[in-house]
Amino acid sequence: MNEQTHLIVGPGALGRLLALHLAGVAPVVLAGRRPLPSEQTLVTPEGTRHSRLLNVTTLSDMPLSSPTYLHLTTKAYDAVAAYESAMARLSDIPTLVLWQNGFLIQPELDRRHPGPVVCATTTEGAWLENDAGVTHAGRGMTYLGPLTDRAGEDSQAIADLLNRAGLAAEAVADIETRLWHKVAINAAINPLVARFRIRNGQLRDLPFRPMVERIVDEVAEILEKEGISPPPSGWHGLVWQVVKGTANNRASMLQDVLAGRPTEGEAILSPLLAAARRHDLDAPCLRQLDEHLRGATRPLR
Repeated sequence: MNEQTHLIVGPGALGRLLALHLAGVAPVVLAGRRPLPSEQTLVTPEGTRHSRLLNVTTLSDMPLSSPTYLHLTTKAYDAVAAYESAMARLSDIPTLVLWQNGFLIQPELDRRHPGPVVCATTTEGAWLENDAGVTHAGRGMTYLGPLTDRAGEDSQAIADLLNRAGLAAEAVADIETRLWHKVAINAAINPLVARFRIRNGQLRDLPFRPMVERIVDEVAEILEKEGISPPPSGWHGLVWQVVKGTANNRASMLQDVLAGRPTEGEAILSPLLAAARRHDLDAPCLRQLDEHLRGATRPLR
């Protein structure tokens, strides 16, 4: 691979959205478990269709390589296996960029990876049309930063590249707080839209809006006890801003439930419930969502 190559492992909605944007400004390789068409189509939030040829491969067929950046865009529960498979095919140590929801896998892989590690949290909304297309359902913001002090320059370089590629991004020093902010967003949105099989924007309507408000109240109480500062708009403002920006999006958890796949419920809800137990808080709405997701091993009927 050439210098400054971006290897993206995980060709789901986020991985393909990232690949199709970055391919316009840098060399990109998109790798997954199974072959995909090299011609991939991006549908913009405005409805415009753009097709681009990508360097698409599988991890098992990928030749020994040395990318500058290894982006893991898999689900949280697949991240360790994907990391190990990718690293087995690399001749050098890349900067690892973690795009997972929740806050379970990031500390573990930050400890394991011998090189710089950047964590990314994004509110970009996307869903897969088919094996050859992804819909960019709502524009958002991506924050990047290191959990330790090993990757500050890398965070800024990636943020600059994403901005050039048309994805709004910012390098930050408080990525752990930003990750908790994303946990709050995911906890308030994803389990409900997955449970009721609705798009994000429908959460603004009855009977769902009061449910969201109660969940956000519980999350806000937990994070206050954890010492996590709210965003300037407040916890409720943050969640409703994302709902508005991704109103037409089919959340990843909804896509997983409909397809009978595992969800990232544990990565999103477990850190909150663990914190609630530490502070002797009840969190009944979050507990109910967690119990439901643990039982949702097949599509809802």
